[in-house]
Amino acid sequence: MSGKFYITTPIYYVNDQPHIGHAYTTIAADVPARYWRLCGRDVRFLTGTDEHGIKIVKAAGREGITPAALADRVVVHFRDLWERMEIGYDDFIRTSQERHKNRVRELVRRLIDRDQIYLGSYDGWYDEDQEEFVTENSARESGYKSPISGRELVRHTEESYFFRLSRWVGPLIDHIESHPEFILPATRRNEVLSKLKLGVEDLSVSRQADKLKNWGVPMPNDPGRSVYVWIDALSNYVTALGYPPLGDTEQDLFARYWPADIHLIGKDILWFHAVYWPCLLLALDLPLPVTVFAHGWWLNQGRKMSKTLGNFISREEIGKICAEYSPDYFRYFLLRSVRFGDDGNFSPEQLREIYNAELANGVGNLLSRTVKMVEKYLSGTIGPPPPEGSSREAEVIVRARELIEKSPGWMARLEFQAYIGAVVGLETAANRYIEINKPYRLAREDPASPRLAEILATCAEAVRIILIYLLPLMPEKAARGLETLGVDYGGAGEAILPARWGGYRWTRPVKKGAPLFPKQPV
Repeated sequence: MSGKFYITTPIYYVNDQPHIGHAYTTIAADVPARYWRLCGRDVRFLTGTDEHGIKIVKAAGREGITPAALADRVVVHFRDLWERMEIGYDDFIRTSQERHKNRVRELVRRLIDRDQIYLGSYDGWYDEDQEEFVTENSARESGYKSPISGRELVRHTEESYFFRLSRWVGPLIDHIESHPEFILPATRRNEVLSKLKLGVEDLSVSRQADKLKNWGVPMPNDPGRSVYVWIDALSNYVTALGYPPLGDTEQDLFARYWPADIHLIGKDILWFHAVYWPCLLLALDLPLPVTVFAHGWWLNQGRKMSKTLGNFISREEIGKICAEYSPDYFRYFLLRSVRFGDDGNFSPEQLREIYNAELANGVGNLLSRTVKMVEKYLSGTIGPPPPEGSSREAEVIVRARELIEKSPGWMARLEFQAYIGAVVGLETAANRYIEINKPYRLAREDPASPRLAEILATCAEAVRIILIYLLPLMPEKAARGLETLGVDYGGAGEAILPARWGGYRWTRPVKKGAPLFPKQPV
């Protein structure tokens, strides 16, 4: 496995404030980034905002302000929400930054020099919401409406520069078919392949600059036109690494981190990332990302979220959930309640049910009863647990070993449900172990019994491993739990994974505190 790990979110439009969809993608990127840091890998995690394009110009116009003013105002909400969600990104790129715009111009110039871009004209359908030209066949299939927003397509004619996308469709198909991990889940890969094999036209990569109020990146050979917003946006994955190098103050991280290990996106923008972006990279003779992973959408109690329906999980609603539970639980719930890649269904009932069952009555209860018994019966001091071969502790140790051994594969494939399920499985086994062995009864009958110390050490070791593997998901709560248990934890930069059964020696006593997960009323 490579020593580096580069993961990205899409950069988010600033025509509106962040909501559950943005949070879902960003949390799902933060968790593997934290996990691989704990494993000692060299991690780079990139997120940011997409600030150019007609949607931003129109949104700003409706408010009577400039696009720059709108972007500056909205980007604060993204940064604030990511801080509250404990998102540990390494870089936050804005497409309005000079470091990005200058590099986009250079990338386009290189494409022009390679005869990958030519001047032509377009006459056809245009999806204003996606800022995308649409073929006649695609327009007809969607009833001449945007398949994403449902709004009417518009007829559009203009002279434009085109990227020779069709030239690279064959090599891209070959790559997809020979690299099954390139597009995930598999259903998304099949969708892309089917559409590619129907044929793809060249891609318009410029727009009239005056229509965009000159808010964008000028074409290097024709300043009266702006670079198509998707070419501008997709380039952020390399411009944020200082590529192409321009001799400015930006650090050149391209050789260190490229290719990206995972581009994490919503399924609505898969075509841009699985077709346009890799073809641009092929045309520039650059390596392709390892995986483009397109996850599903969130529904609210079975219905598509909509501001009109009043069931939209906005930034404010996320804040209320975090206040009632915690930001850590919001992170946990989003990745626990649905298989990553599928559509998810948000419901307050499920939110409370999972919290009480798995955290309040599960992990939190296990931590609390372990700490109380260690303090009461062993003066707060934990000794070494029985070794892995111990038959009396077999169920707990087997569950711990499963989590330890399988978690790298689950995290590499973004199988968050399986990962969390193994954590819950270890917690369930440890709580059952307490009920079977009844250390509280043994303490009454024979308080000096070596077996009592073994049982409680087994419980403590199970809790330690559970909390360590919860750190990527619940960084604040898990760290606080480790502190309660008396485990020295150096922070997110310390390589402490994989854990090892019996691999820790306590030097500090346990420390009782407030419940880690207070039970919520039903």
